[in-house]
Amino acid sequence: MSEIVLKAPLTINWALNNSCNFSCRHCYSRVDTGDELSSETLKECMTKCAKAGVMAVNFGGGEPLLRADILDICRHAADAGFRVSMNSNGYLIDAAKAIALKEAGFAKIGISIDSHQAEVHDNFRGMPGSHVKALAALDHLKEAGIRTSISTVICTFNFNTIDDLIAMARKHGASQLNFHNFKCSGLGMSNKDELDLSPEQWKNFYKEAMKRKVECTDIDISLDDPIIASLGMRDETAMVKGSVCGKLSLNIKSNGDMTPCGFIPSIIGNIVTDDLKTVWRNSQVLDKLRNKTAKGKCASCSDYADCLGGCSARALAMTGDFNNPDPHCWVE
Repeated sequence: MSEIVLKAPLTINWALNNSCNFSCRHCYSRVDTGDELSSETLKECMTKCAKAGVMAVNFGGGEPLLRADILDICRHAADAGFRVSMNSNGYLIDAAKAIALKEAGFAKIGISIDSHQAEVHDNFRGMPGSHVKALAALDHLKEAGIRTSISTVICTFNFNTIDDLIAMARKHGASQLNFHNFKCSGLGMSNKDELDLSPEQWKNFYKEAMKRKVECTDIDISLDDPIIASLGMRDETAMVKGSVCGKLSLNIKSNGDMTPCGFIPSIIGNIVTDDLKTVWRNSQVLDKLRNKTAKGKCASCSDYADCLGGCSARALAMTGDFNNPDPHCWVE
């Protein structure tokens, strides 16, 4: 199934670094290079991306706040015309830092919180006191006037706590609650037997999450998993079907390498040496992601036109071929 290809990605997810003050048990970036682009190189590359037509940049890592030049980088990105956002564990955000982040130009910051229970979150993240710090970060950011979201990786210890997570988000003024499907990348692969859900558990989780998404009017509950199409959840206004990776967004690693997403290790170029629009237009990897071939049970599935086989990253990690059915899929 062929889709319209944009002239450039709308959003770039940019890992500024891979250093981190946490030891999360599902982290995909712990196996990545420690190389980082200099401030000047980053700025030059961001200017090139803006000229290519990219509209938004989301900084991640690692923990991006460990870069001493994060405020300067954000100012440059905002001045270049990007809508600038960031994912953070929140540990380093106090009231003063929140104000500085606002003044630097951040429009939105997502804080990673994986449980409403402090001890569960702290154990998973490998950092005592991190839950208290994360909630405080949400409060500081809201006070500073920055829109906030909570990012929660759904796994075995939190999939049945949807209402508790919503209540936590509501209490701390988060405008969005992102329920991320578990990826089998990096440490996520090493710990998948303990942390990942079965297909039937995923089905039950999404049924409940979809109900809450409809019921909640004050919080945007975001479900980023294409396989929910088989439960009747189809967004008729969506620009693309299936995964957005390589269609609306692109990932850039800390050393400048470009990949379809942070969970697909296929390097398609480097932002320092290669032209973004040329890579975006001519990459054979991106072309294959945009024009997947249904295999296995997907070939006869009535929902394939909407989900396009589910999460390509997960299929690639678990089967070696992103055309294969998503291992999370419960459809027989």
